[in-house]
Amino acid sequence: MTIQRISVLGGGAWGTALALTCARAGRDVTLWEFDAGNAEHLARERESRFLPGVKLDDKIKVTRALAEAARADAILLVVPAQAMRPTVQALAQTLPNGTPLIACAKGIEHGTHKFMSEIIAECAPGAVPAILSGPSFAADVARGLPTAVTIAAGDDALARALAHAINTAAFRPYHSTDVRGVEIGGAAKNVLAIGTGIVAGRGLGASAAAALTTRGFAELARFGRAFGARPETMTGLSGLGDLILTCGTPQSRNFSFGIALGKGEKPSAAAHGKLAEGAFTAPVLLEMAQAKSVEMPICSAVAAVIAEQMSVDEAIESLLTRPLKAE
Repeated sequence: MTIQRISVLGGGAWGTALALTCARAGRDVTLWEFDAGNAEHLARERESRFLPGVKLDDKIKVTRALAEAARADAILLVVPAQAMRPTVQALAQTLPNGTPLIACAKGIEHGTHKFMSEIIAECAPGAVPAILSGPSFAADVARGLPTAVTIAAGDDALARALAHAINTAAFRPYHSTDVRGVEIGGAAKNVLAIGTGIVAGRGLGASAAAALTTRGFAELARFGRAFGARPETMTGLSGLGDLILTCGTPQSRNFSFGIALGKGEKPSAAAHGKLAEGAFTAPVLLEMAQAKSVEMPICSAVAAVIAEQMSVDEAIESLLTRPLKAE
């Protein structure tokens, strides 16, 4: 399968970084942006507002015409999880059958409890769903720093082709057929990152952060097993790898959101105008876990703090006073 023309839907930091990566891989890249002001800025200045100092490759074409972006061999969907459905619905109207649609959002849809690949399958039945996830910050990828991710599709040959299409000297995609496992890792780790951020913001120390990250991974693995994820995916880049990255640095929006909560800020203000996907994912993840009788006390505590059903101190106490048990 030849993948030469790649479209990236979403002109934010991550979308711009992936567009640059595809251009470095020698692909013909179209970057679609919904917001007129941002699209004009990208086209005129050839620089992202979200990545100061990072210039767009001259070969990247910026457009606001979705029909133009649909004419590609593969399309990266780099929009927020809760915006995935309307984006794919609009794209499907002009999309050729058989086009791979690679979701790059890490979340679960509110209300429906659907993963991104399920939304793609439902809204664009002629397309082929895939997922890209893993430990990666947009600023690192945009600047060409070494990064490894996972790209998954139900068909192994397609997963391999997609990995080869976006591979560069500094951006290494591993291929997989465990679409659900990759999606679960990306979604669940954001909730846990808020928890570790709360620990940091409360000044509870490195030992507490290590304990929460480790026990949080146990929750992620339990959830993954319940929904059919492979164990090796949970311990791989899109599971444990992404968890380690997101739970350890303020570069992570979810971690930063948690720090603000730990310092006493209200959830409505803690994001500071930035998208923290984990805040949207937490209640959905908990509902899904409860439906499968999966015990997730850390995620439950995080969801309660975000919903203002419990204070940070009450959440910490609820975790510390749980009955002792074997690891």
